[in-house]
Amino acid sequence: MFKKFYILFLTVLLTGCFAKKKTTYSKTITVKSSKEKPTERITKKELSKNSKANQVIETAMTFTGVRYKFGGQTKKGMDCSGLIFVALSENDIAFPRVSYQMANQGKRIKIKEVQKGDLLFFKTSKRGKNINHVGLVVDVGNEVKFIHSTTSRGVIVSSLREGYWNSAFVKAQRIL
Repeated sequence: MFKKFYILFLTVLLTGCFAKKKTTYSKTITVKSSKEKPTERITKKELSKNSKANQVIETAMTFTGVRYKFGGQTKKGMDCSGLIFVALSENDIAFPRVSYQMANQGKRIKIKEVQKGDLLFFKTSKRGKNINHVGLVVDVGNEVKFIHSTTSRGVIVSSLREGYWNSAFVKAQRIL
């Protein structure tokens, strides 16, 4: 009896060690709307700004899962600045096409002040000194989430808490 148990135990142990875990990534991302205090009064200007930000975010989210393509700005392929450029232009907002030029637009804000619709800028090149990556803030809660296009996974939503993006972060700009 002990011998059978020992063989069964070794079999389970060995098969568990060699089993490969499959990592899956969800393509469906749900963005929560910002919660507002019921007693808080909202001006028409703020309401308009929030709805414009939500429209831009909704447009950007339609590209989730699109593969990366340098200089791309269609469903066939898209780069980070192309995503932002298309999301803004489809909502009648004129904006530069390149990330380092985008970084010169709007008002610089502290990361604690970031809201939905703000832009985050990054330096991802070890050699370059210029901003070369941009993302659009889609949710602010326990963490700042932003949509962007990566060379490895295409258009995705990431968190600023992730080590790579946190270390590459340069600044945030309010454009809406």
